[in-house]
Amino acid sequence: MQNLDGKKIAILATDGFEQSELEQPLKALKDAGAHVDVISPGDASSIKGWDQKDWGRSVDVDVALSKADSGSYDALVLPGGQMNPDVLRADKDAVAFVRAFGDAGKPVAAICHGPWLLVESGLAKGRKVTSWPSVKTDLVNAGASWEDSEVVVDGNLITSRKPDDIPAFNAAIAKAVAG
Repeated sequence: MQNLDGKKIAILATDGFEQSELEQPLKALKDAGAHVDVISPGDASSIKGWDQKDWGRSVDVDVALSKADSGSYDALVLPGGQMNPDVLRADKDAVAFVRAFGDAGKPVAAICHGPWLLVESGLAKGRKVTSWPSVKTDLVNAGASWEDSEVVVDGNLITSRKPDDIPAFNAAIAKAVAG
């Protein structure tokens, strides 16, 4: 993995994130030298993951969304899980946070159901993406071109389908942030 010393990355999530899709990128990016903040709406000190078929472990929240400044981060990671992005896409502040990264041309990486936030923020339109298969129709209806690949990079957008794709997802994030 690329050396990410001095880079700062935001992971936006709430309760119901897919455990591996937050924890594995978090660990890989930190191991590569990046400072990574877990950001979440509200004032909870932790958020609870979903581990495949049941509630999983909690992860500490580093920064409340209301206090997060997209300008102070080099990239944004959007883990999936069905509940997490569905709740976030209904939160206008979360959508604005995602859009700010896209507008600034910073890397935005979304996996599984995370691309729902690309739809809601308008970042999917005219872009090549992938996702969990059930999100395909939403992405196509939003004007994206969907493909079934472990990772799709289109400019500053990085998308992957599922937990099995995490190694390729992490490598693409690191390459984009280091580049």
